[in-house]
Amino acid sequence: MTTEAVNDITEVDAAELPLSCPRPNAPLWNMHPRVFLDIATTGHAKCPYCGAEYRLKGEPPKH
Repeated sequence: MTTEAVNDITEVDAAELPLSCPRPNAPLWNMHPRVFLDIATTGHAKCPYCGAEYRLKGEPPKH
């Protein structure tokens, strides 16, 4: 798992789903209300609060 940074894309594994932002390792100054992001459908998501971008590594989980 990597940390978020402005204009960087954070890659997440299917094992880390459900995806929420801010991530557990985010610095305190970067906190905002937690929002769950649907990354499994398209393979990517963007946080509406901070603009952090996420990309799913590998295949989405099978339901």
